[in-house]
Amino acid sequence: MDFDFTRLPPQDRYRLLTNFVGPRPIALVTTRSEAGHLNGAPMSFFNVFSQDPPIVILGIQSRPDGVEKDTLRNIRRTSEFCVNMVDMELAEGMILCGVNFAPEVDEPAFAGLGTRPCRQIGADYVARTPCAMECRVERIIDYPRRAIILGEVVEMTVRDDCLDASGRYVDPAVYQPLARLHADNYVVADRQFELKKPAEAAEWEAAPQAAPRKAGAE
Repeated sequence: MDFDFTRLPPQDRYRLLTNFVGPRPIALVTTRSEAGHLNGAPMSFFNVFSQDPPIVILGIQSRPDGVEKDTLRNIRRTSEFCVNMVDMELAEGMILCGVNFAPEVDEPAFAGLGTRPCRQIGADYVARTPCAMECRVERIIDYPRRAIILGEVVEMTVRDDCLDASGRYVDPAVYQPLARLHADNYVVADRQFELKKPAEAAEWEAAPQAAPRKAGAE
């Protein structure tokens, strides 16, 4: 089947894109409201795109009535946010944070998620998150119904048990991130395996390709 995205309604584009591009890691984004309340919102339009500079990207859509969501308003005002990665321990709390509460509601507190002050920005992070990334806005790209936010990571706090003994690499037996597939379907990375290039691949790296032989050539 072929789908012409220049003619397809937005909801159909959303359905196809999110059904086939996945799993997408969940970012539980915490920000500070103008009144001082902590806001928490889960997002699956999220990923890391660079290490130099260290950039993560969020995609935040407006509400059906066109009003911007609390998270986006807070980010525009403060130019900062924190990405909390989610595992099964935080799954139920993450879902509760996705309820469309009034702006003055502290979603992490409502969901029973303890928090601690961030080190370089004015928000809090979820205490039991496997990894919290404190971000400052690098730029915001605005579309009619969506904002694409590029955030530079300025601080990362990693839960101690998520790292191996050397403190350099993730322990896959402990850190098993939650990710979204489509609709209300999620997966957890509890089946991990190594997939390496074959040994002879080293000979192919940047190797010139042999010129194709002409027909009849000997």
